[in-house]
Amino acid sequence: MDGEVVDGRLVRTPNGSTLSLEEVDLLPPCAPTKLVCVGRNYADHAAELGNTVPEQPLLFLKPPSAVVATDEAIEYPAYSKLLNYEGELAVVIGSRCRNVPATRARKVIAGYTAMNDVTARDVQRGDDQWTRGKAFDASAPLGPWLATDIDAAVAVRTWVNDELRQDGTTRDLIFRIEHLVAYVSRVMTLEVGDVIATGTPAGVGELKVGDQVVVEVEGVGRLTNNVEAAPTDPRIDEPTETA
Repeated sequence: MDGEVVDGRLVRTPNGSTLSLEEVDLLPPCAPTKLVCVGRNYADHAAELGNTVPEQPLLFLKPPSAVVATDEAIEYPAYSKLLNYEGELAVVIGSRCRNVPATRARKVIAGYTAMNDVTARDVQRGDDQWTRGKAFDASAPLGPWLATDIDAAVAVRTWVNDELRQDGTTRDLIFRIEHLVAYVSRVMTLEVGDVIATGTPAGVGELKVGDQVVVEVEGVGRLTNNVEAAPTDPRIDEPTETA
């Protein structure tokens, strides 16, 4: 629903009334035309996967169909046998922009949220590019809401079934937020609501059907999702007849 979250406890609706979080279903905090993700942006994560640190940001895309809200399901794709979580800080764009100087990057940012860059790791490793391993439906949980301002360095943590798996800080980002906004906006126009996911710290690992995964970004909140098997029935929208 539309509204403003106050102190992580209440939702103020457009008509001025307030509701508790338990009374509402939270939607994704933005409606991106694209999610631009940054790979290997923490040296410890690159090392744990046996990869070198890139000399410039390593970019890949997720489509809008990858987005789900907090409390919605992560879908385990039937073509994968190894699903991984990757908790990260996500930047949400607030102004349509292109070729943004790093010194002006903060002016085009609407706010910040948590993201889980869910990855079919076996598929990512087996393909020559990352689309099937990264861009499947429900592979980009976002939430729980949008924080308009956060500290320069914040903790990024992930729990699976209440066990802490990742405990990093954006202080260790190789490419900082301002640099990422400038770099990406030189490649493509960023639209209002687009997301730049800044990368994940060390500690990524396996998810199974039935697991609950929580990504917490300090100053934002907790993004919570359960893992379910992806549906195998056809999804067909019948065309509507026009006169």
